[in-house]
Amino acid sequence: MRVLKILSVIILLSVSYQSQAGDKRVLSLQDAVKMANDSSLSTFRYRNFYNAGYWQWRTFKANRLPSVSLNLLPAEYYRYITQRYNYDENIDVFRPQQMFSASAGLNITQNVDFLGGTLYVESDLEYMRNFGEYSSTQFSTVPVRIGYSQQLLGFNQFRWDRKIEPIKYEKARQELVFNMETVSETVVELFFNLAMAQTEYRLAEENVASCDTLYAIGERRFKIASISQDELLTLKLDKINADNSLENARISIKKGMFALASYLGIDKDSEIEVIIPGKPALFEIPLDLAIENARKNNPELTGHRQTILEAQREVSRTGIQKYFNANLNASVGFNQVAPTFPQSYRNLLQQDLVSVSISFPLLDWGVKKGQHNIAKNNLNEAQIAAKQQELELEQEVMMTVNDFHTQTRLIESAQEALDLADRAYYQTRQRFIIGTADINSLTLSHNRQQEASKNYITAMQNYWANYFKIRRLTLYDFEFDMPITVDFDNIQGVR
Repeated sequence: MRVLKILSVIILLSVSYQSQAGDKRVLSLQDAVKMANDSSLSTFRYRNFYNAGYWQWRTFKANRLPSVSLNLLPAEYYRYITQRYNYDENIDVFRPQQMFSASAGLNITQNVDFLGGTLYVESDLEYMRNFGEYSSTQFSTVPVRIGYSQQLLGFNQFRWDRKIEPIKYEKARQELVFNMETVSETVVELFFNLAMAQTEYRLAEENVASCDTLYAIGERRFKIASISQDELLTLKLDKINADNSLENARISIKKGMFALASYLGIDKDSEIEVIIPGKPALFEIPLDLAIENARKNNPELTGHRQTILEAQREVSRTGIQKYFNANLNASVGFNQVAPTFPQSYRNLLQQDLVSVSISFPLLDWGVKKGQHNIAKNNLNEAQIAAKQQELELEQEVMMTVNDFHTQTRLIESAQEALDLADRAYYQTRQRFIIGTADINSLTLSHNRQQEASKNYITAMQNYWANYFKIRRLTLYDFEFDMPITVDFDNIQGVR
């Protein structure tokens, strides 16, 4: 029994260890970016934003097609006292009234965009049954009625919708790609924050081991009076500081793993090890091509184009309504009334309707004029804001492209500096061990080696941050010389 218990404990410990080991993830920068674009909460949020714009576009397209509706009133019953005129006595009297009615109507409508009106076809059927002293049954039918209604010399909403809605949908598509690149930028920051924490932890571990060794050597050399007590105390202080730095680095690395795991949407207790990217492929970004794509693809500029069109629409609407409104409604069809259903569809009578209404503002104390002036001012403001945004975007693109090229060169310099610092620290450490270098030279060499390691990580972070920022500003992949696209058809929620 005791042996079985011991085996059970060993098996449980083994399973627990494998479970913990299974939670460890090794991620490259490309892996982290892909995971964030697939499963982060920000990605789901941005996809929902796109879905809203997508269905608004689908609604606009559907409104361009004929619509068919069936209106039913299956049953309606009245029992009340009503006022009636008595022709025999020439007086008004109250009489009880009972009535049952039902109706059905079929309507087909089609918007006519270039005219701004609506073409409709209707068919109606009504049934009415009166009970009481004077009972009767009637069917009223309109087998078919064709009509057209619109504003005359008025505001054409449909024409403006055809201009604005495609731009709104284009903006929604651009915003999705823009936001996905924003996700990538955030991942770069979190990824290299963890990379820096990992580097600091590795350096801290190496420093602890080195300080332990150097302090042990220092104690032996102090016994033979090879170093002073001040130098020995400095070595001990370095050992204590190294232990403290290792604990702080351990805390930083846990925070970095938690932040990255939370953003990627994976288990927050996962142990993550990031692989620092190697030296990136060197390529130039033509400034004129970057600015051209920023003007064409940036959703903020597309949004300004939408705002300008909407402002122009308001100027048109208020300018027309400032003078008068005129509406036309015309229809032609057939109708009939009969006591039986078959008779209501015989000997049909022609039904015609032509209606023209005109409204002139005689005195409104300048309200419509004021609305028109406000609309014109809003248009001017939208045009100025669009121009200012374009200039600011061009300036940001220029600065980011220049920073990208600068960081490309700095990576080579940082790599060279790190190699030199590693070699210098190794040689100084060896010289200190054999007694040909003092503690100050060793400390200075060690600090330079740690600074060079951190500078290399910072240079890599700045390079990739600028790389993804350029992609976000221009929505263009300069590495493969093609626009950045998203598989819109497979986005969750779009059918």
